[in-house]
Amino acid sequence: MSDKGLNILLAEDDPNFGIVLKDYLELHDYEVTLCPDGCQAITAFRKGSFDLCILDVMMPEKDGFTLAREIKKLQPDMPLIFLTAKTMREDMLEGFKIGADDYITKPFDSEVLLYKIKAIMHRKGGSAATEKPEATEYNIGHYRFQYKLRLLHYNGDIQKLSPKETELLRLLCQHLNDVMPRDEALLRIWHEDSYFTGRSMDVYIAKLRKYLRHDPAVEIINIHGQGYRLCAHNGVML
Repeated sequence: MSDKGLNILLAEDDPNFGIVLKDYLELHDYEVTLCPDGCQAITAFRKGSFDLCILDVMMPEKDGFTLAREIKKLQPDMPLIFLTAKTMREDMLEGFKIGADDYITKPFDSEVLLYKIKAIMHRKGGSAATEKPEATEYNIGHYRFQYKLRLLHYNGDIQKLSPKETELLRLLCQHLNDVMPRDEALLRIWHEDSYFTGRSMDVYIAKLRKYLRHDPAVEIINIHGQGYRLCAHNGVML
């Protein structure tokens, strides 16, 4: 299913920015309902049918976090992107705890937002309504990864993974053949996006590359300024 024509709920209290962003998304064939505050947004959500919500964090009447919690109660699998003018770590962690799929700090490149929407909907299988149950086993080329058991199998050999190796490999598998955003991995696994946690993640990426080195069809590519891509010609989820 194409992500074109998806219905997006946009909650943004800045009228100029909201209209510009709405027009931009509509130019790319999205259907957008713009609401200037959280109260109007939850009313629109209850009345409409949406595939994705883009929520400003700081809004009058009802802030984005409160709005997101109410949306998640009504539809737990609804994809969410938060917009914020602040870069506070606590706010980003709060957003991901609520269930955010991504977090964008203003000002931002509009093309980056389009990319994030496409990536989220790709992971969701086209729409929230068609989301598949979370996979617990993955085929990565000739490897088999058992997430719950923290085991990586290859030709009869078994590699036991550490908890962080397991979570990082799973996140890479969830973005298989697509970019795994660096900040998403740091916040979801390390709960902090800093220089030191970034270096720590690089060490774990190096370990995973070592574990996956036996299959030439599998590689983890560094995407400069964005994150990593796990490439596998025949990787599938079970």
